[in-house]
Amino acid sequence: MFQNLKVMKSMLGWFYPELLEYHIPEKDYAVNCSDITLERVWGHVDVFAFGHFWGWTLKALLIRHYGICWTISVMWEFTELAFYHLLPNLAECWWDAIFLDVLICNGLGIWFGMYLCKKLEMRSYYWESIKYIYLRYSLNNWQAQTSRSSADTREIAELNTFFLKHILEIPTDHPLSVARLLLIATISAPTLRQYYTYVTDPRCCRVGTQCWVFCAITLSEAIVCVKLGSDLFALTEITYIIAWLIFQLLLSVLCVYLCVVYARRLKNNQRHEFEAASQKEAALRERSPKKSKSLNFVQDYVDGIPASGGTHASPSRRRSKRATCNGDKRS
Repeated sequence: MFQNLKVMKSMLGWFYPELLEYHIPEKDYAVNCSDITLERVWGHVDVFAFGHFWGWTLKALLIRHYGICWTISVMWEFTELAFYHLLPNLAECWWDAIFLDVLICNGLGIWFGMYLCKKLEMRSYYWESIKYIYLRYSLNNWQAQTSRSSADTREIAELNTFFLKHILEIPTDHPLSVARLLLIATISAPTLRQYYTYVTDPRCCRVGTQCWVFCAITLSEAIVCVKLGSDLFALTEITYIIAWLIFQLLLSVLCVYLCVVYARRLKNNQRHEFEAASQKEAALRERSPKKSKSLNFVQDYVDGIPASGGTHASPSRRRSKRATCNGDKRS
């Protein structure tokens, strides 16, 4: 954080000499987007496509909510549109962004992650149960701000990945890049768990320590990117960034609203189904006056023994027999 770009590259070159002569190749994905052929589409299925799939599998395992995962997936595509003027490798054709990224790679990753959650019987996350939530929203709504801040933190962490690789010129498959991704993924697991507890449990009044650690790491990386890439960030189009932030806010509010409406309707349907089943069971019970033999087998057994059965006669019959005997003695 306190070094310049030249010193940082020399430090990395001391540990990894191959980085001294390495330069990131410029590969432009957004060329001739109207030319859609099977060969060209297959050519875009590279290491990044598999990275999208496994990345969203991991995110689904951590977030465990279809609505939030799909919202963040769409948000990232607009993030690429907002920052591609700084990172040319973020530019891609419309069919690549919509079909290959969002629907196929991200969609299959989200589905597979949720499938693993179900098969492994992992605890479900009900983000709709967030405390102090209402169906009336405004731009200053607390829930919209927390949802937006959570999504923005995760997207800034992902943006740091691309900016650090671009500024420090580190290959995607380099051990440094892979180790950083694994470290961020490991830290994200307890971070999301603590954040979920904070926003859903009314008894929890403060964010967990791991959340602060994750935010500190993300902020530190962002500061390093801005400091070392000052020449790059001088080219920033502020209009794109403002539009990106407004879109993030609106999509976050829409996501929260739709998730809450869906959860309430699902809860109402489940309550109606339970009430219908209870009424049906009550009607069947009224239609059959005979008690269940399995539930009253002791009483049925006792009542079924005749009075002349001696000591095993029913209590009512034993009482009547005792009263008869006492009456005979008095007479």
